[in-house]
Amino acid sequence: MFSKKDLQQLIVPLIIEQFLAITIGMADTVMVASCGEAAVSGISLVDSINILLINIFSALATGGAIISSQYIGREEPHHACEAAKQLVLSVFILSMLIGGICVFGGPQILNFIYKGTEASVMDNAKIYFLLTALSYPFIALYNAGAALFRAMGNSRISMIISIFMNFINVGGNALFIFRFRMGAAGAALATLISRIIGAIFILALLHRSSNIIHVDSYLKLEFKPKMIKNILAIGIPNGLENGMFQLGKIIVQGMLVSYGTAAVAANAVATSIAGFPIIPGTAIGLAMITVVGQCVGAQKYEEAKKYMFKLTALSYGFMLILNILIAVFIVPIVGLFNLSLEAASSAEQMMLWHSVFCAILWPAAFTMPNGLRAANDVKFTMTVSIISMWVCRICMSYVFGTVLGMGVLGTWFAMFLDWVVRIIFFAVRLRSDKWLHLEMHQKLDA
Repeated sequence: MFSKKDLQQLIVPLIIEQFLAITIGMADTVMVASCGEAAVSGISLVDSINILLINIFSALATGGAIISSQYIGREEPHHACEAAKQLVLSVFILSMLIGGICVFGGPQILNFIYKGTEASVMDNAKIYFLLTALSYPFIALYNAGAALFRAMGNSRISMIISIFMNFINVGGNALFIFRFRMGAAGAALATLISRIIGAIFILALLHRSSNIIHVDSYLKLEFKPKMIKNILAIGIPNGLENGMFQLGKIIVQGMLVSYGTAAVAANAVATSIAGFPIIPGTAIGLAMITVVGQCVGAQKYEEAKKYMFKLTALSYGFMLILNILIAVFIVPIVGLFNLSLEAASSAEQMMLWHSVFCAILWPAAFTMPNGLRAANDVKFTMTVSIISMWVCRICMSYVFGTVLGMGVLGTWFAMFLDWVVRIIFFAVRLRSDKWLHLEMHQKLDA
């Protein structure tokens, strides 16, 4: 169903988009750091909440994209368009509801979660939370539109708009932070403007009738409960999985405080660097949702399985090269962050181990399962991911790090164990073929 050229046109823009998002995101972080410690701390507190909520919006968008991909595979574009309408409607309602709660109840939410925080930090957190909460509907709609374009096999659109959004965000930071000295409020305002522009552009492009999936009118989005139920059947498990993953990371970060400032700093730097070698795997995983979803919709199950193996192997090839490069140049890379000798040595050690395990395990643990999700096997992937997260990444972080005295490195070995457990369960599931015909048991018709 997909030629080599089709896959290339789908995957390359996704890799570029992921790479730019991380590099520009790091530039964004550096600019925000100039606001002062109180502003940076306040922004950091709110970003933990923002990432959690945006992951939920993204999960819902993925649910709509999978349903739409399957309709394209079944050669039912009218149902794909209807799914798109219901996705836009549902993410708009959900994001407006959550955004409204955060806008009007932001101070109470922050005081409840971060009780005892210094007044200056909390003041910055409150204004940053208010302005970023206003952007929730726009980032949710952008994610929905981007997911639908990927479902059509067109990742170039989301790449281009993402590039503009990131540059607007950085330019806005330069203007509001450096010129107008607005601090945390300036950083939030730049984010809000970039997300508004991104949402407007992608919704305008989605309105074009020349697209296989399009929304003919945003003023006539009729409520179709059955279709929304199908989207939520995939979106809710994805959202729970993503939410638990983020919550687990926050819990583990809380453990690191007891290991000292050097450990916290080393972990922060190593986590930033670790984002680079997984870029191809993340991008190919997004492409897999489109490819496998269309194959499953066309009931070409063996072809779906073939693409799962092919794309996972491609991910291994890219990630092997990147991890080797990082392992070779890890000393000068860590040196860019001006850490203490203790923290730098710890970060280098973590990244060397990460390079080994990432190259061997990550694609099978994270890229390949997207094929299962695209075939509607979301409850299984959710269950495995959540259990593995709590047992391996959280509980074993304490065992390795505190009980066995491995410190911060122990939390990384707990993460590697999490990857191993995921692979075992996903490989058994893939081999069993129980995931192949789940689409047949669902009422996809509106």
